[in-house]
Amino acid sequence: MIFLRLFFEFFKTGLFAVGGGLATIPFLHDMGASTGWFTNADLTTMIAVSESTPGPMGVNMATYVGFHIAGIPGAVIATLGLITPSVIVILIIAGFLQKFRQSRTVDAVFKGLRPASTALIAIAGLSVAKSIFLFHERGHALPDGTGVPVVDVIYVPAIVLAVVVFACMQNKKLKKLHPIVFIGISAVIGVLLQL
Repeated sequence: MIFLRLFFEFFKTGLFAVGGGLATIPFLHDMGASTGWFTNADLTTMIAVSESTPGPMGVNMATYVGFHIAGIPGAVIATLGLITPSVIVILIIAGFLQKFRQSRTVDAVFKGLRPASTALIAIAGLSVAKSIFLFHERGHALPDGTGVPVVDVIYVPAIVLAVVVFACMQNKKLKKLHPIVFIGISAVIGVLLQL
């Protein structure tokens, strides 16, 4: 049953996440909330791991979640669920591509998808930035004693790290370094900040 659910959830994500890996993030956020498979903190970790490993980000994230939920078979099923809609669409489109290549309607549909894809990626970026640069802290009890509010607090070390990495990437000599160097150094610093 869990394999069917994994396939179905990632099939939905693959069907509607137009625009690549970053466009899958809002769908994964909703998936985590509805299934309880992972938290927002887990999602942030998945994004970091998926961006740091070779391959498409969306596929890496599907594999990560599938493995986390049901081991290697879960990783395979989740990955197949994510890529199946694309394979189906490509097979359908390939047959009609020559016929509709100059179609104004097809051109208009793709032009309409661009802003939607951009919005999904922007929302994903803001969601990731919020989860990285803010953390939740319990406030003081309310005067009437009815509860303890949760307050978002800026996580200064994450902002400092982002500014330092951005500044280093502006240096001409450092720009020549392979991106894996920046990823590795950021990973080490991130681990040290968690200690």
